[in-house]
Amino acid sequence: MGKGAKKREVILERAVSIVSQSGLAVLQAGAALFSEHILVPASRSKPGEPRVRALFDGWLRYANLKQLPGGDLFFAATAELDDRPGVCRYYLARVQKDWLQSIENATREAMGEGHFRETLDPGQIAFNVVSILHGYHVYSRLLNDPLATRRSQTAFESLIARARDPGYTPPMSGASARFIPIARARDPGHTPPEEN
Repeated sequence: MGKGAKKREVILERAVSIVSQSGLAVLQAGAALFSEHILVPASRSKPGEPRVRALFDGWLRYANLKQLPGGDLFFAATAELDDRPGVCRYYLARVQKDWLQSIENATREAMGEGHFRETLDPGQIAFNVVSILHGYHVYSRLLNDPLATRRSQTAFESLIARARDPGYTPPMSGASARFIPIARARDPGHTPPEEN
């Protein structure tokens, strides 16, 4: 390798290092915002179903913060970093695993409190919650669907209803419990799905 090529390689390596570090700083700031607006408030909720709801409702509020004009920073970063090894991808994966673990832990608490069935798979509940939130992101941000929030809340309520222990009757509180079902939404171009 010639002197010019070697110098170019050193410059490129340094540039990649700088970009990686600034990207990491952005992800760390995003993680602090995520914790401040979702995890900390949810930790103050009652254990069980109320905490699962607080995580879901907190994410919906977080994704609409004025500090996040593009929505959830981690969804965007996932598309960019999912196939790029390095410190940013590792950090993003760690944040996402912690988020999933928070949902799983809240689900286990709900099972322990008798709110959810004992036979649930907390990992599947976390997968379903995050899938609903990804759907919200697409419908809200990409498609500008005015019913994105209602659709997400309907999907979440369906998930929670299937997860509940048959002997548990929840109190009506929290944003998810007060939503207007899609069937009542006033969108002239929308035909609500049939109830199962």
